Amino acid sequence: MKTLELDREVVEISGKYGKSKENLPGILQELVAKKGYLTEKTVRDLAKDMDISANEVYSVATFYSFIKTKPTGKYVIRICQTISCELAGKEEIVKALEKELRIKCGDTTDDMLFTLERTNCIGMCDQGPAMLLNDEVYTKMDSKKAVELIREYKSKDILK
Repeated sequence: MKTLELDREVVEISGKYGKSKENLPGILQELVAKKGYLTEKTVRDLAKDMDISANEVYSVATFYSFIKTKPTGKYVIRICQTISCELAGKEEIVKALEKELRIKCGDTTDDMLFTLERTNCIGMCDQGPAMLLNDEVYTKMDSKKAVELIREYKSKDILK
């Protein structure tokens, strides 16, 4: 029986952090930064390299919203789902973005340009509704501003 070779990047990254389970979030975050998301093979290889179960790796990966286990769009839109953003009108923004992008929250556009997600607090409760577009924070949003922002990103991408 042939032994499958472990992904070299997985072994290198896990080796930098050490084989302790408390290092999993950092290892997973770096793997996502390198690969875009965690494939099943990446999870299995990391588990084997760290001598833990793939289920343990997957449990940590799915606990954190920023560790991706499936492909996402070039632009990831995260809408804060805290009560303060809810009271400030977050749901109208979600509906407007779903309509503009023609996807539901949690999905990615067919062209792999945008992913729309809800996320827990992003630390802007006093300036809600708030959203992240990749690493950019946008505050005091409304549905009109959100749609204009998305259209701006679409047009920038078309011009490239």
